[in-house]
Amino acid sequence: MLCIEENALKNHKYKLLLFDLDGTLLQNDKTISAKTLSTLKQCREKGMLIGVSTSRSEQNSMTFLNELMPDILISSGGALVKIGTEYIYKAEFTEVETRNMIDVARTVCGEDCEITIDTTDAHYWNYKIDPKKFDQSWGDSIYTDFNDFSECALKMCVEIFDKEKADKLAERLEQCDCIRFSDGYWYKFTKKNVTKENAIARIAEACGFGTESMIAFGDDFADIGMLELCGLGVAMGNAIDEVKNRADIVIGSNDEEGIASFMEECGILEKTK
Repeated sequence: MLCIEENALKNHKYKLLLFDLDGTLLQNDKTISAKTLSTLKQCREKGMLIGVSTSRSEQNSMTFLNELMPDILISSGGALVKIGTEYIYKAEFTEVETRNMIDVARTVCGEDCEITIDTTDAHYWNYKIDPKKFDQSWGDSIYTDFNDFSECALKMCVEIFDKEKADKLAERLEQCDCIRFSDGYWYKFTKKNVTKENAIARIAEACGFGTESMIAFGDDFADIGMLELCGLGVAMGNAIDEVKNRADIVIGSNDEEGIASFMEECGILEKTK
């Protein structure tokens, strides 16, 4: 449902649309609907920039990025920021820091804990069951046992079922920003202050327009900051309550053409030049 007057939307010129992927732009079957793609094409034709802001790595998003061809990309939860073909920001842990994070995670959560690591060029995992059997969008993600991993990481995720262990790991990794994903027991670790909202601030500076000219769409904990920062924060109908309560607008769900319907109903397309 819309929570602010539609006239306020029609009369504002927005320059950038920023979309989370999972639970937002992607339907539950991990596809982008034809209607949504058509709507975003119309937005681009009207002069709006299209951006993706995701906790996925760039490499683990390629299926969707090749469809969207976004003007702006925030990936790995804000650790990598790209405008066009140029990276304008990268927040990496060194090889030694990455090795230490893996070792600490295994010490706190058990040697067999499941881990993923994003690097600039790849997405690594040690799942017991190959995720590509269930979700083809994993693409060229790489299995590793992490025993001799020696690359610089943008992000580490760890599956932790015990909240006390999660809190302990976050305390041990004090140099990290930690946040949980609501759809499971996974926790994301990036460098301190590496968030989607801080990445957006960098984009605003580079592009020369303010965050008030942006609309952000999201559904999970990691999206709250960017929804509050941008001129209009839009929560999906399937979003967690914490996101809905802090967004400006709540729209239809990711499986109900929520984004496309919102863009049609609010009249932004007609007013944007």
